[in-house]
Amino acid sequence: MRLWAVGTILAGAAALAGCGEMSNEQQAALVENAVANAQAIAENVTAEAEKAEKAAEAPSRDAWIGKWVGVEGLVLTIEKDTSGPGRYRLINTYSLDEGATGTFAGVATNEGIAFTRPDGAKVMRATDGAATGLKYLDGKKDCLTVTVGEGYCRD
Repeated sequence: MRLWAVGTILAGAAALAGCGEMSNEQQAALVENAVANAQAIAENVTAEAEKAEKAAEAPSRDAWIGKWVGVEGLVLTIEKDTSGPGRYRLINTYSLDEGATGTFAGVATNEGIAFTRPDGAKVMRATDGAATGLKYLDGKKDCLTVTVGEGYCRD
């Protein structure tokens, strides 16, 4: 609800209170309720504005969007999530084990992209191939490391 609605609520309460068909206690309760509703609306507007401000401050990882290749068929695709700034969709095959594939919601952080898979909470960071701990990726420059032993690079 917008702030103009707060004024409308208060004006309506005042008009009803002035009708003369209500007792003083009923009029006071009506106005008190309208004030409480207006305060709740103002608090909600403030909370939503704070959420929007925090989302706008989220670091962008848009440069990471696209396909990243790991070893032995492991792959990571990062897509922009339209739910808000700093939100990403990760499509990931992260192990050769059966069922070790899925789509996960990611959130940009100062460290990288945070996400949770069945094997736990993770933060993916920009690194080089050596930092992945994988011999096959050593020497590559543009990589993302989830944990030592799990990394993805662009060719």
